[in-house]
Amino acid sequence: MCGIVGILARNRHVPADVLERATESLAHRGPDDSGTTTIRQTAPSQAFEVGLGARRLAILDLTPFGHQPMQDPATGNWIVYNGEIYNFRLVREKLRQRDVSFVSNSDTEVILKAYGYWGQECLKHLRGIFAFAIWDAQRQSLFLARDPMGVKPLYYHHSENHFLFASEVRTLLGTGLVGRRVDPAGLIHYLGFGSVYDPTTVIEGVAGLRPGHFLVWKDGTVRDEEYWDLIDESSGTIRQLEINSQAARRNAAAETAQQLRDAVSLQLVSDVPVGVFLSGGIDSSSLVALLSSGGTRASTFSLVFREDEFNEAEFSRAVAQRFHSDHHEISLSQQDALVAIPEALRAMDQPSMDGLNTYVIAQQARAAGVKVALSGLGGDEIFAGYSSFRTVVQMEKFVHCWHFLPAALRRPLSSALDLLVPASDANRKLFALAHENGSLVHPYFLSRALFTRHLRARIYPSASEQAEQRANASLRQALDRTQTLDPVNRVSYLEARCYMLNTLLRDSDVMSMAHGVEVRVPFLDPLLVRKILSLPGSWKLEAEVPKPLLVGALANALPDQIVRRKKRGFTLPFKHWLRDELRGNIESTLRKIPEGPLGEILSANAVQCVWQDFLRGNTSWSRPWSLYVLQRWSEINLC
Repeated sequence: MCGIVGILARNRHVPADVLERATESLAHRGPDDSGTTTIRQTAPSQAFEVGLGARRLAILDLTPFGHQPMQDPATGNWIVYNGEIYNFRLVREKLRQRDVSFVSNSDTEVILKAYGYWGQECLKHLRGIFAFAIWDAQRQSLFLARDPMGVKPLYYHHSENHFLFASEVRTLLGTGLVGRRVDPAGLIHYLGFGSVYDPTTVIEGVAGLRPGHFLVWKDGTVRDEEYWDLIDESSGTIRQLEINSQAARRNAAAETAQQLRDAVSLQLVSDVPVGVFLSGGIDSSSLVALLSSGGTRASTFSLVFREDEFNEAEFSRAVAQRFHSDHHEISLSQQDALVAIPEALRAMDQPSMDGLNTYVIAQQARAAGVKVALSGLGGDEIFAGYSSFRTVVQMEKFVHCWHFLPAALRRPLSSALDLLVPASDANRKLFALAHENGSLVHPYFLSRALFTRHLRARIYPSASEQAEQRANASLRQALDRTQTLDPVNRVSYLEARCYMLNTLLRDSDVMSMAHGVEVRVPFLDPLLVRKILSLPGSWKLEAEVPKPLLVGALANALPDQIVRRKKRGFTLPFKHWLRDELRGNIESTLRKIPEGPLGEILSANAVQCVWQDFLRGNTSWSRPWSLYVLQRWSEINLC
């Protein structure tokens, strides 16, 4: 794992101090090594310089041969790379059979040589998590690529004189070559969902390279292309006759089990020990079970609260005992978590209402000696573990029936709802379903909404219709891809490409790399994801058993208390903190909005109304917390 940065300057030099400073800003992502290089090119029509920088977290090939930026002497190409290629030994062997030579045991060199041999087609051979940039010396072009599921981030800025890329938005801001202006569409996303959705970012002029995409810069122009998506149109679907076939379901469970074993085994590749973040839920427990079935005794790490109210140690201990893992409990008090909040806010690359959980876990895990850990992230999205897989389908039916009512009848019913139903977050979403009359992109996005469009308009009254359309464009693009899917798989696709991608994966990357910890996600192996998404949605939902396809694939290996336990994530008591320990800080920060960089953007009165709604119990803690995070992030990064 690494942090990477690049500056391409047309008809001018790359300032050495800017490149060095940008590289150093990523030191937390790569504490083991650092390097920069500047390449001068003279094209027929123009001259330009390319500066590349990398900070390295050494996981594979711990020797100096893994140093970046790395050059291929055979082609003159240069690479900077963040990620892990799990099948790099297989790809290296393929290339060796084609008389390609290597000097290191690193996956970085494998990517570089693979590009030199196959060009952009090299992406078809790579199985892993990555974001990399290659300077193609012969074509005098820059090639950027991001992994299929978007586990690793990559951002870029393109102007007349410069093209910049980096692992973090803050690094681009630190160059001084990008204006510190809020992108209106990005702000609409944040208020809508508590995070900003790719390719938009919170900063105007900075874009995120989308997962499964590559980008080519050449002669001042940029070309962005998709090379992979979750849906494989050529694979076909299960025939209707097979949906009710128990034999077909058993075969699917067996194939799922094998692909899970393959994904977990593949992601153990490392020259340092690999642990497992074990919460005691179905997903992380499944990873431990799969390791055990393959003959590997897992090293498990669980975060446990000292306060009994939040302690779930009994579940992780049950799994550790069942599979005889080398179990480590990391004890954490609420005071420890409170102390971490200011540090976590400084670590945020873009504002997010989530992420503190991962920051605390990664901080404590690194202190306990963990450098690489497997995570169960993605299990809920792929195997239908969220309540949204049921509620969104119900919301779709409501919208369908509501629109069949005559307009003359809908209006008084909507007014009655407003007058008779008490104010709450859930009821506000019900009103939105009834009131938005076609402006709602899809009920899924309402199910994930932080603020409904009506409330968002009060908080951000100056948002233009053009910004709304830009914000909705990425939502509609994701929705358009789901037209051939059944309702359950449609939600699965949207969860993976929206909430998971832009909140969970981004927070997991930023907050873990803040401590130099690499998190791997076996459930998001692209081959596995495509396979599960091709199976009928009805196979993934049962009244009695959560995530039946996953549980069935494990052949009842998990303890019953794990399978039957009430779903609960790693929970911090924000509801109490905002009323007690954090109240003074929250109130003073929200009052400062008119004086800060958001003063001419957000309505101070509307923000105060959100805070008062929380104190009265009419809205959840997540609404005022998200506004507090936005203000603190802006104070840190925009001033």
